[in-house]
This record gives sequence, C-alpha cells and structure tokens, in this order.
Amino acid sequence: MTDAAQPAVGSVRAPLTAQQVAMEARLKKRHRAETWFKAQGLAAIIVAMVFLVVLVGRIVGQGYSTFETHTLSVPVYLNPERIDTSDLEGVNYDYIVAEAMMKKLGVVDDDLGLVSGKVMDLTSRDLGFQLLNMLKADKSLIGKTITVTGPFKADADLYFKGEIKRSTPQEDRKLDDQQLNWLDQLKNDGSVKSGFNFAFFTHSDSTEPEQAGVLGAVVGSAMMLLITALIAVPMGVMAAVYLEEFAPKNRWTDVIEVNINNLAAVPSIVYGLLGLALFINWLHVPRSSPLVGGLVLALMALPTVIIATRSALKAVPPSIREAALGVGASKTQTVFHHVLPLAMPGVMTGAILSLAHALGETAPLLMIGMVSFVPGVPEGFTGAATVLPVQVFIWENASERAFHERTAAAIIVLLVFMIVMNAAAVILRRRFERRW
Repeated sequence: MTDAAQPAVGSVRAPLTAQQVAMEARLKKRHRAETWFKAQGLAAIIVAMVFLVVLVGRIVGQGYSTFETHTLSVPVYLNPERIDTSDLEGVNYDYIVAEAMMKKLGVVDDDLGLVSGKVMDLTSRDLGFQLLNMLKADKSLIGKTITVTGPFKADADLYFKGEIKRSTPQEDRKLDDQQLNWLDQLKNDGSVKSGFNFAFFTHSDSTEPEQAGVLGAVVGSAMMLLITALIAVPMGVMAAVYLEEFAPKNRWTDVIEVNINNLAAVPSIVYGLLGLALFINWLHVPRSSPLVGGLVLALMALPTVIIATRSALKAVPPSIREAALGVGASKTQTVFHHVLPLAMPGVMTGAILSLAHALGETAPLLMIGMVSFVPGVPEGFTGAATVLPVQVFIWENASERAFHERTAAAIIVLLVFMIVMNAAAVILRRRFERRW
C-alpha cells in the first residue's frame, strides 16, 4: 500500500465486516477456553499435591514416633534361691525384674501381687529374655547383681512420648496414676534413656508392640521380589521380543496382544485366586512362602513387563534394523545385537516399575495365606514368611494402640523402598536413554 493509500493518523477505523467480527469472537473464545483449560490443569495439580501432602503428613505424623524409643536400666540381683540351674528356662525372670524395679521404686508387693503386676505392666519381657540368655552363657552370674537395659512396655513408652496424658481420666487409659508416678520417678532419677529405635529394623514381628519390627517382612519382601524378577523379567522380555520382532501379524497375534493388555488391567485379587487354585491346590507349593508369593506376583507383573518392553522396542528407529540387515546380519543378530541393547533402558525402567508395583500388593498375598503371624526371619524360599504390605495389614488390625504407630512406620519404610525403586528407574532411563 502506498503512502497516499494509507489512512491518515487519527482517522476513524473502518468498520469491521460481519466475517471479521465472527472471526474475532471465535479467537477470543479459543483464548478463553485455553486459559480455562490451563487453570483447570493447575487446579488439578494443586489439589493432587494437597492430598499428597495430607496423606504423607498424616503417615509421617503418626509413625515418626516409632523411630524413638525409651529404655530402662535396672540392677537385678540374681537370687540363687529363685534360680534352678538345672532348669533355667523354668524361672520367672519377669518377676525377678519386677522385684528389682520395686526395690528401685521403694515399694513392696502386697499379698495379692497387685503391685508386682502393675510394675510388670511397665517393663518389657525383653529384660527377662536378656537375663535368661546371660545365664545360659554364664551360670556364674547367679548370686551377683547385674544391670540390664531394655525397652519399656508399649504403653509406658507412649506416655514418655506424650501420647498418653495425665489429663485423660484414669478409667480411659491403661496406666493408672500410680504407674505414671513411678514412670516420672524413674525418669527423674536418670534410669530412663531415649534414643533411636534400632530394634524396629533388627527385630521381626512380635505379639509385644515394643519388640515388633520389620526385619522379617523386609527379608520376606526381598525374597519374594527376587522370585518375581527371575520369572517375570526374562519371560516378559522374551515374549515381547517375539511378538514385536518375529511373530507374524495375523488374527491370532492380535488376539494375544489384546489379552495381554486386558491382563494388565485385571484386579490383583484375581491373580491371588489364580495362585490359590494353581500353585497351592494343584501344584502344592507351600502356603505363605516367598516362592508362592513370587509366582503369583510374577503372573501379575508379566503383562506390564511385556507392554513396557514392546514400547521400548518400537522406539528404536527402523533405520537401525535396516542398517544391520543391509550389512548381512540375520534377523536374530539384528534383534539381539542391535535393537534389544538400544531398547534396554526402557526395558529396565518397565521391569523396575512393575516390581515396585508388585512390592506394594496386598490382596493377592492375602489369598495365598501370607496373613499368618510369622515371628522370625524366613528360613528359606519355601518357609513361612510375611511381607511389608501384609505386615501393615496385620498391625493395623491389632487392638494395641502402639501397633498403630508401627503401622505408619512400616508404611514409611515401604514408601522409601518404592521411592528408591522408582528413582532407580528414572536414573537408569536418563543415564542410558538415547535421543533419536
């Protein structure tokens, strides 16, 4: 347009045509829709983060106190008149500890034994077990005074943590005022020490909350995941390689692919029912063992591994295959020497994520009997075992209040394991992934 044809400065703009008005209205509508969509996405992220913070905060707030414990040191006189050297296990060491406690507190037992009973409600049976083990190792300790250190009973420990308060009516708490006075007296004279609860990680499940730990569940989970990985990962990768690289594209392979995708969405409890019928009732694999748990979770993880591996294989450019075939490599050499190695970061990521998902499963394991009480570390792949998710389930259903804080602590341990596994998957993918 020439200068003569241009409108003068300050002149009135020509009216828009109906078509231009409609176009501007549609443009403003699209801009409003885009702004609204961004606002919805941001709101969804904020809501999700709020729920995540509330959930994690609730778990940490309830379970962090488990990692602190209070211990008692008390001198115990091993009275020869009360200890039979020919039957050390037949001695009531809990009462011997209670006598030492009453002496330390300056109280005496009554005819009905009510005072000693109240004292024993404050001290863990772990002190008695310590005495027994000491005497088994050295009987010459009989007649001497030795100092033993161990945890309080769970309710006494909760009092020191501030979760049992004096302001609560006496009939609504397990410890009466006299017992709380004794605990305050022990704390004031320096007999009570607080520290990190290492026993939570070195002990297995127990009927006593103060002695319960996650060692057996962690070992059981590790053994079960090992079985799952040894079965699901090789089988899943090989199945994916065959379906993606070698299988003919026909109706049967389409049916197989659809069923694999459907199996990935099947509820986990269905795999538990399958494992109960197949592995326990038919093959007679020991119930509640890491072996049967690993087999069931391998079935559940297999579709995920196959889908992730196929996606990783599809991401390798066709030019890699064409180049390998062009220089004389066979189909098998092309796949296993070139395509699969390049797809390995995606394969490892899918395998780790599927194992992390299997680690948190509870429903299929309940169906195969892994809900039983297992007080020790699994003795082998066919021995009775428990795992972290089931341990959480058992403790949450316990009546003792102290088990509930251990439930939250076990969830924290489980979350740490899953975060580590997911972080490993991300790191491996970023470390070895290639951009095409």
